[in-house]
Amino acid sequence: MEQTIDAHNSILDLIGKTPLVKLNQITSAMEGEFYAKIEAFNPGHSAKDRIAAFIIEEAERKGLLKKDSTIIETTSGNTGFSLAMVSIVKGYKCILAVSSKSSQDKIDMLRCMGAEVYVCPAHVSADDPRSYYEVAKRLHQETENSIYINQYFNELNIEAHYRTTGPEIWEQTKGQLTHFIACSGTGGTISGTARYLKEMNPEVKVIGVDAYGSVLKKYHETGKIDKNEIYPYRIEGLGKNLIPDATDFKIIDTFLKVTDKDSAHTAREIARTEGIFAGYTSGAVMQAVKQLNEQGEFNKDSKVVVIFPDHGSRYMSKVYSDKWMEAQGFLNEMQSSKQKKAGIVI
Repeated sequence: MEQTIDAHNSILDLIGKTPLVKLNQITSAMEGEFYAKIEAFNPGHSAKDRIAAFIIEEAERKGLLKKDSTIIETTSGNTGFSLAMVSIVKGYKCILAVSSKSSQDKIDMLRCMGAEVYVCPAHVSADDPRSYYEVAKRLHQETENSIYINQYFNELNIEAHYRTTGPEIWEQTKGQLTHFIACSGTGGTISGTARYLKEMNPEVKVIGVDAYGSVLKKYHETGKIDKNEIYPYRIEGLGKNLIPDATDFKIIDTFLKVTDKDSAHTAREIARTEGIFAGYTSGAVMQAVKQLNEQGEFNKDSKVVVIFPDHGSRYMSKVYSDKWMEAQGFLNEMQSSKQKKAGIVI
């Protein structure tokens, strides 16, 4: 009798069910237990695989996608990669409007995955015709047989994480977690995951991580957009200069802001201490944990889960480049001098 070959039908079958890993060294001076949900274990190396597959499959179910359809989206890189990957497997074309703040690594990856890429200036208002939001809308209008994913204003962004990430964390922690901490960009990851966790236990504290230069924290506190809060910052996929419908502010207990510099150094620290090669936003969420610890947020009974959204390989030309770090002023003179003598800075 011929035995069945143990194989997946496609790369898309590997999406989700990512591991939860205890953080030991970087949290050694903190009270409580700390765990990272490592989303780089998705086949597209980020949490965005979840929403890409879910939203496209929902569009197929509703009959919105046909043969030779084109999928269009705005992205800082990760969603675009995931959409390009799903499009290849399912036979669709993919057009992406990408923020110029995205690392060159991400942009190159998108093109390697067959996507048509439009790089748009990052530091313009959301309603500027040059912004990646407006460029994507225009491309959708101009492209016959296309759908616009519109992750910032798509409830399915939340639903994908409500159905997958939330239940996975609840099961992995046996419902014991006390805190859930995640970066907020579109807001889909934190909102969908938190919605499930709060349904299971309303006492779970949900903390969103925001960037200086973004409006999310103040909007959460006041219900108003303060345009004076908006200025350029470097972290990709974190914070916003508009209010995404995919963020459920009611489910988030509080927001905390982190700096570009601290987040970059903490990303490097994660790699050095835990052996986890994580992305820039992983550094941001871990930096938030440090700040919360200094504020006395945790105790010996705390069981804290954070999301590490993507892989460090997407930031080789940024936070893992000494040359880039020095150009941003993120390395002090002593660090730069030592590294130059060692031949590290190139």
